[in-house]
Amino acid sequence: MSEAVSTICLLGFGEVGAILAEDLLRLSSVRIVVWDRLFPVSDSLPSRRFANFSESGRIAKANSAAEAATAADLVISAVTAEQDLAAAESVQFALKPLAWYLDLNSVSPGTKIQVARCIGAAGGRYVEAAVMAPIAPRRIDTRIILAGDHAEQFLTVARALGFGAMAAISTAQGQAAASKMCRSLVVKGLEALITEALLAARHYGVEREVLDSLSNLFPHTDWQRQAAYLISRSLQHGSRRAEEMREVVNTVREAGVDPWMSEACVRRQDWAGGLAVAFDPPELTTMLDDMRNHSFQPAIGNEQ
Repeated sequence: MSEAVSTICLLGFGEVGAILAEDLLRLSSVRIVVWDRLFPVSDSLPSRRFANFSESGRIAKANSAAEAATAADLVISAVTAEQDLAAAESVQFALKPLAWYLDLNSVSPGTKIQVARCIGAAGGRYVEAAVMAPIAPRRIDTRIILAGDHAEQFLTVARALGFGAMAAISTAQGQAAASKMCRSLVVKGLEALITEALLAARHYGVEREVLDSLSNLFPHTDWQRQAAYLISRSLQHGSRRAEEMREVVNTVREAGVDPWMSEACVRRQDWAGGLAVAFDPPELTTMLDDMRNHSFQPAIGNEQ
């Protein structure tokens, strides 16, 4: 089949999906068909996001995942971590022969391998991908690494569509996922540690001393600002981060390492995501006080 992509199926219309839709429409002539499992809910965030695209004749909302994938040369999966395999299964029998399947989701190497088998059994070409930085600043130019048998071949397709910072790192399935998951343990773990440390420090009235001491350890960082940013990310995306951290737990366990730190991070991120606290307050202390005074209490041991 021709490597040219004229129709893209986009699974998931969260932050990543919406940004990619905007950029793909701007940088290429493709037609995009979108499905999100929350589309049936008219006031859901994905539904509201899609309303911003209503004037474009090159993007359409499907009635199901299978319908969205039927004519697609490329399926891009940008769903939540826990939905990765389910998303692949939802389009498995609707894929065109040799259709590309780009899996952007943050899951363990073991989960990626399951999805690769699912897509491969349907005659699709699976490309494991890992987004290695926040998507918003650089958008379609965000660094994305690829792995698997079809990774190198897909780069030509990706560049034609406008992806400016993709790189194939390995033909071995799971390598991109492992890179992402180990990075996530550091990033999301730091968010959890800063949150817990400063909540306790605020109780004792020593948050300024703690932050000043971090400047000695990690110079050239405005720790007042950085701490507020890290904590706000957990408040805004904690539930989604907890999902990803559960995949980190699986990744660490698959490596034969006891995932003690990863499991603790799941709980702290889940807790932060359940707080009805503004994640963009005028100052760090306001955010910390609101978090400390909030009545939400997580169920002990509830790891879902």
